[in-house]
Amino acid sequence: MRFHRTAAIVLRQFYLMRGSPARVLPLFAWVVIDIVLWGFITRYLNSVAAAEFDFVPVLLGAVLLWDFFTRVMHGVSMAFLEDVWSHNFLNLFASPLSIREYLSGLVLSSIATSSLGLLVMVLTASLFFGLSFLVYGLMLVPYLLVLFLFGIALGIFCSGVVLRFGPASEWLVWPVPALLSPFAAVFYPVSTLPAWMQQISKLLPPSYVFEGMRAIIEGRGHPGNALMWSAGLAVLYIVLASWFFSCIHRLAVRTGLLARYSAESVN
Repeated sequence: MRFHRTAAIVLRQFYLMRGSPARVLPLFAWVVIDIVLWGFITRYLNSVAAAEFDFVPVLLGAVLLWDFFTRVMHGVSMAFLEDVWSHNFLNLFASPLSIREYLSGLVLSSIATSSLGLLVMVLTASLFFGLSFLVYGLMLVPYLLVLFLFGIALGIFCSGVVLRFGPASEWLVWPVPALLSPFAAVFYPVSTLPAWMQQISKLLPPSYVFEGMRAIIEGRGHPGNALMWSAGLAVLYIVLASWFFSCIHRLAVRTGLLARYSAESVN
C-alpha cells in the first residue's frame, strides 16, 4: 500500500471542493439547520417541562452525535459518487491504485469533511443553546469513535451497492441513516421498541452509544462491556463492508461493468 496514492484521492476531493462552493456549503448548512431546529425544540420543552430535567444534553446531544454519524457515512459515499458522476473509474483502476488505497482515500476524505461538520455543530450547540460536553465526560471520545467506525462501514457498503447497480441506485444511499434511526434508539430507550425491533437494535453499534449517553446523563454510568461490544460490531462491519466492496469490484472488472459504467448501466 502506497500512501501517496491514497493522498492523491484525498487531494482530488480537495480540488473539487476548492473549485465549487456548492460542494462546500452542504458540509455546514444542513448540520446548522438541524442544530438550530432541535435547539429551539429543546428550549421549548425545557420551558414547559419540570425544571429539574434538562432536554438539551438528551435531545440536542443525540442530534449532534447522529448528525456526526450521518456526515461520516455521506462523506465516504459522496467522495465515491464524485467518481460515479464523472465516469472516472476507468482512469482510477487503470492505474496501479489498489482497492485498499482507494478506500483509504475515501475514509480520509470523510474524516476531513465530517470533522469540519462536527466543529460547526459543536460551536453552534455550545454558543447558542448552552450544550456542555462536560456532562458526557471522557466517554464522548469512544462514543464518537464508534459512530465514526460504523459510519465508515455503511459508507463503504453503500458505495459497493452503487458500484454494482449503477449511478441510478444512488438514491439508496441517502435514506440509510433515516431508516436506521428508529432501530438505533436515538431519542428514546431501546426498551421502548417492540421485541422484534429490539433484536435488530442489538446489532447496531449506535444503539449502545445512545443508551450509554442517556445512562450517563441520568447518573447511572455506562457499562464498559456494552461499549466494547459496540466497538467490536463496528470493526466487524468495516471488515465485512470492505470485503463486500472488493467482491463487487472484482465482479465489475470480470464482467466489464467498469467499461460500461454509465447512467444507463443499471441492471
